[in-house]
Order: sequence, then structure tokens, then C-alpha cells
Amino acid sequence: MAISINRSWAKHTLIAASLAGMVGAAGCAKKTEQQETTTLNIGFQKYGILPIVKAKGELEKNLAAQGVNVRWVEFPAGPQLLEGLNVGSVAFGEAGEAPPIFAQAANSNLVYVANQPPAPAAEALIVQKNSPIQSIQDLKGKRIALNKGSNVHYLLLKLLEANNLTLNDIQPIYLPPSDARAAFEKGAVDAWVIWDPFFAAAEHQIQARVIANGEQLVNNYQFYLADRKFAESHPEVLDTIVQTLNQTTDWVKNSPDDAAKLLEKPTGLELEVLKASISRMGFGVQPISEKVAQEQQAVADAFYAQKLIPNQLVIQDAVLKNQVK
Repeated sequence: MAISINRSWAKHTLIAASLAGMVGAAGCAKKTEQQETTTLNIGFQKYGILPIVKAKGELEKNLAAQGVNVRWVEFPAGPQLLEGLNVGSVAFGEAGEAPPIFAQAANSNLVYVANQPPAPAAEALIVQKNSPIQSIQDLKGKRIALNKGSNVHYLLLKLLEANNLTLNDIQPIYLPPSDARAAFEKGAVDAWVIWDPFFAAAEHQIQARVIANGEQLVNNYQFYLADRKFAESHPEVLDTIVQTLNQTTDWVKNSPDDAAKLLEKPTGLELEVLKASISRMGFGVQPISEKVAQEQQAVADAFYAQKLIPNQLVIQDAVLKNQVK
């Protein structure tokens, strides 16, 4: 019998119930001929480690022994994915630093499960190749495109702070990546703060020039998050997922060309763009350490100071207590 992990606000116990059959079957000394199976919904985006995991098909094999089928649910970006996590359409997914902060501020049921190491070079402030802008100081009074409340919003805050400037010294233009790219190419904005693979695409396709990236200023973590009830009830499933993610990041690190080929079709980007993006990833997947939680707390505090979230957060409250291996 296939049971989908899918919870509405009116059915808070559905995730636990949906996996009860799998847990019972796993605990039996003797398997029945018709072992109950469960469908685990995993949220993913077009770019990152999860679409590579999906393409390789190894997670399905690894979870099959635990009576778990995998169903992949695609989302356009991290905020939408975490909304899916919040309403129960998925039980596990991946996002950058900013989306889980906003989700937690909205009283989401998510928990931080694991993270990839920092990838500060995977986001940057860029200008057109012939722009007269040569430094952060040259940004005074200039129009800078960015996605509001995203990882690069935090990067911009830190870049300005490091150069004794504030948001009041520039003109922030809040646009999603596709609109920002159009405005950037037309010259409607003077600079753009953006992340990979959009960053790599701008470098390779229109020869955008980097003024500064995130190195020595930000971490730019990629987080793996789960529904709290599911995570606390089924650590063995999370262990399998994280182990598979680790194996996949090892493969991507050692086979970047092959990994880039797997992402060509879903992203629609050229191989060279994807290879450049992959080279700036953080490789490996690890449990959330106290240090990582503190660094994520700094991002949340900065967003609160900018009134981007309505209340101060305690990131540690959303960290999975029984850490995966």
C-alpha cells in the first residue's frame, strides 16, 4: 500500500500516521510477503545537489529496503519549497540561508537537518564589463538589483558595512533573478547582487565583471530541512538521505563534468556555466553544528534589524535535536 506524506493544517498527525506502517514493518523480525510501503515527497529546485540525486536514482534504491518510495516535487525557488514543507506537500527539501529564516518567522514546522559547507564565492556583486564602477565605494547613489530577503541581501549588507556604507547610501532595486538580469542587461540598474547559477551565467554569457564576492564576509550555506514531526519520528530515513547526499557531493566533486551534464536539461544552461557554478559549491553534507547555528543566527539578526522579519528568532529552536549521523 502506498501512502503519501502529505499534511494539511487540519490534519497535523498525517506524517506520523503515513510512516507508521513502514516503522512497524522495519521493526519486525520477520518480513511479511506484502510489506507496506510509504511515499516520501522530497522538494527540489532545478539546480543543486538534490536534482543530481534525483537524476542518479540512488536514493530510491537506498530507501527501498526501508519500505519507502520517493516522489520528487519541483519548486521554482526556496521560499516556495519551504511553503510546501509548511503545508505538508513535501517532508524534506533544500534551500539557502534566507528562506528558512522567513519560514521560521512565520511559525513554520521545519527543522534544520544538515548543511553543505560554506560557498561564499558562489554569490557576488557584479557590474557590466564596461562599467566605470571599480569598487564598493563607487556604489554610492547607484541602483543595485537584488532579490529582497535572500542570501544576497545579507551579502550586500555585509559588503556595505565593510566599506562604511549602508543601504541608505545606495538605491536598492528589489527584483527576482530573471527580472534583475533583464534590468542589468538594459542598464536600468548599475550593479546586481546574485548567486549561482545566475551569477555564472552572467559571467559567461555577457561577461559581467565581479566587484566583490562573499569570501571573508559571508558563508552562503545550503541547508537541508525537514518537517519536524517526520524528522523526529524517522531518523533512520534521514540518515539514509544524508548519507546519499554525502555520496553524491563526493561524486560531484570528483566528476564535475558529468554532474554538469546532468543539470543541463533541467536548468537549460550551457555546460561551461554549470561547470563554473559547480566549482564554487561546498562539498559534503554535515549535521548542523553549534557554529553553523550561530552563523545562521547572525543572518536572522541582521534581517530583524532591517525589519525584514517581524520578530527576533532563536535559530537553535529549529535545529534537529537528535542529529543525523
